[in-house]
Amino acid sequence: MTSTVPALGTRTAEGSALQAVLLDMDGTLVDTEGFWWDAEVEVFARLGHTLDEAWRDVVVGGPMTRSAGFLIEATGADITLAELTVLLNDGFEDRISRSLPLMPGAAGLLAELAAHDVPTALVSASHRRIIDRILGSIGTHHFRLTVAGDEVERTKPHPDPYLIAAAGLGAEPGRCAVIEDTATGVAAAEAAGCRVVAVPSVAPIAPAAGRTVVPSLEQVDLRFLHGLMSL
Repeated sequence: MTSTVPALGTRTAEGSALQAVLLDMDGTLVDTEGFWWDAEVEVFARLGHTLDEAWRDVVVGGPMTRSAGFLIEATGADITLAELTVLLNDGFEDRISRSLPLMPGAAGLLAELAAHDVPTALVSASHRRIIDRILGSIGTHHFRLTVAGDEVERTKPHPDPYLIAAAGLGAEPGRCAVIEDTATGVAAAEAAGCRVVAVPSVAPIAPAAGRTVVPSLEQVDLRFLHGLMSL
């Protein structure tokens, strides 16, 4: 069957081309943002503290150091950042060992990117131990490169993870399409100069120049991503 999707690297009338696709993990490909919050609530309950639901929007999508640090300060819990990080990762791993639901449209998009040999990277603020566990379920073959939050000096919302991913794939940031679900991740991708598709998971994200907001990955395919380069 002949594909109607433009080949990777073909140029649009405006002269731009998609060179790579960079994807966030939690809340974007796998429906796990709620798992992190549940783990945080459980751990702090054991420490004698109740988390305010309003804090969920503060910690979503952030690096572990920022999210955990905020919760320690907000609750006054008697625990170090290093100790809390271990407990939260343990709680999250326990949850994904029982269930790991993909976001609607994620499997189809990953399959299409692989079928057309699109250079693809996973870029997450989660730690390597978490990424490797999840990749075992969604398939390492979908990604040429993965970037973990504990492997970069500055993770999201800084641009470093996306700049590293683009460089690792030999792509220009401006020719990369990034798919993210949180304001923190969107900020990182935009700071790196990438074109962004926001698929909000917990908190709303407003459209902006260079940013397209859609309600579901089911609306995202390779033709859609090629089209971003001409916006």
